[in-house]
Amino acid sequence: MGRLVPAVTRALDVLELFLHGDGTLSAPEVTRKLQLPRTTVHELLTTLAARSYLVRDPDRPGQYRLGVRTYQLGSRYAEQLDLAAEGRQVARRLAADCGESVHVAILDGTDTVCVARADSTHAVRMVSAAGHRLPAHCTAVGKMLLASLPAPELDARLDGLELTALTPHTITAGPELRAALDAVREQGFAVEHQESGPGVGCVAAPVRDRTGRVVAALSVAVPLIRWTDERARELAVLADRGAGDLSQRLGHERSPV
Repeated sequence: MGRLVPAVTRALDVLELFLHGDGTLSAPEVTRKLQLPRTTVHELLTTLAARSYLVRDPDRPGQYRLGVRTYQLGSRYAEQLDLAAEGRQVARRLAADCGESVHVAILDGTDTVCVARADSTHAVRMVSAAGHRLPAHCTAVGKMLLASLPAPELDARLDGLELTALTPHTITAGPELRAALDAVREQGFAVEHQESGPGVGCVAAPVRDRTGRVVAALSVAVPLIRWTDERARELAVLADRGAGDLSQRLGHERSPV
């Protein structure tokens, strides 16, 4: 492995400062934040501005903001993203770490469609296939995706919808479903307990793109023989971790806590 180039590292450190705050910084602020000599900061800012990675803010003298070249690179990166391919990598890694089945799904109308999966390493496990479709109201990923919709869009999708029962545990009443979606929004994850099939529990978390929009959901599924309240809490953490990893691959950056 080759050595890191200090000058390049410092230039990238400068650019990454603009990911936070209001997106503008002055040379003294960069100097203070990175603890670099003023001359070095001046040279870095001048070089980055000359290459259009930074630009002087015309409305705020002495302030810099990101330039058009960073937008071009980001747009090019976004064009090359493939949710299914990225989802498969994340699902495989998470399944290998936790030993359970992992699924990534998107919303299509009022159904969920599995776009990526990785099977559990246990003999008793939940098995599905990419492309598998289920009603959204009876799955953890589906409830996560429905709960993430703007209210008018959610109303349009649920208006007049017959909530088909796949098991005795499936939600079939509109008010009950809406209450469940309210709970999903409040807790930040969704749970399914034998609603789409017998003997299986799932926990799902939202996957966001670079704009912060929820574009998919990731779930971890286990058979009930391995389901406990404590395990469900662990699954929520695992699902959140996997969804956060996939979101990051799609260009989303979580706000600092």
